[in-house]
Amino acid sequence: MRFEPIAIIGQSCVLPGALDPAALWELVMQGRDLVAPAPDDAWRIDKARVLAAPGSYTQDHAWSDRGGYVSGFEDRFDPTGFLLPAAEIKALDPVFQWTLHGVREALRSARLGAPLNDAAPKTGLIMGNLAYPTAGLVQFAEATWFAAQANGVPRPPGMAAPDPRNRFSSGLPAHLAAQALNLTGDAFALDAACASSLYAIKLACDRLQDRRADVMVAGAVNRTDDLFIHIGFCALQAMSRRGESRPFAADVDGLVPAEGAAFVVLKRLDDAIAAGNTILGVIRGIGLSNDGNAGGFLSPAAAGQVRALDAAYASAGLAPGDISLLECHATGTP
Repeated sequence: MRFEPIAIIGQSCVLPGALDPAALWELVMQGRDLVAPAPDDAWRIDKARVLAAPGSYTQDHAWSDRGGYVSGFEDRFDPTGFLLPAAEIKALDPVFQWTLHGVREALRSARLGAPLNDAAPKTGLIMGNLAYPTAGLVQFAEATWFAAQANGVPRPPGMAAPDPRNRFSSGLPAHLAAQALNLTGDAFALDAACASSLYAIKLACDRLQDRRADVMVAGAVNRTDDLFIHIGFCALQAMSRRGESRPFAADVDGLVPAEGAAFVVLKRLDDAIAAGNTILGVIRGIGLSNDGNAGGFLSPAAAGQVRALDAAYASAGLAPGDISLLECHATGTP
């Protein structure tokens, strides 16, 4: 069945070095590399206790602390104006704050206003969010364990009681965004690993094409606890020892993690044209697949990639020769 074209009418991002799309575009045009060592307080422990010298890696250590880190968000973020108390929002892990800010800014970019009024078109949110512990979840667990072990002795200095909602860092950000911005359509998060944002866009397009929504916000957020992700990817032998992500290079040696969020606002193309919306781009086809019983967790099978591309070309009514630019994600693992 032919894919009904979907217009992109709004966008937002919270990314390393870029707290809005204009700043991201400048970084791309300048060719800047935003990968850097983890901030000193990111792991809540002396990094020297975790980092292993080359050739001496052992379990529960890491050979790299490099990644992409968001900075300056606290100065940009305004927790007021949502349909939730600002004090409650400020107590939440950044995974919630980046989601609330990102969805609101995307809606504003589309000139839809936020929060939406009750007469607004039916609007939903589908977002990718890795089901890994966030720093807020880890801090809640640490505070609980310390309190239990101390038998009534006060927590260590500076360890305030974390907001218990930080325990639910996978699906709750989408629910709170719907509540805070009065989104009346479907609102949920999914975890399809590195493909999460593309799955979110596909499912958002489905909602528009079957008329269950008139506007959809789609995207993803990642604010996994940085110590967890570095130790975990080193245990998987997936972390680059050079601290460089270089997919397709002959001497590629692994990935480099990063944090951030990005969202787009989607609408049926015909409706966007009729409403006079600014159209930033058009989605004309999507293809999804899996490797099945082939390859490995860190070695995607070429056949699975081809199936996804074939499905996208077929749904768009295009041939590979029609494409002039291809942007892609790759694991960067050997």
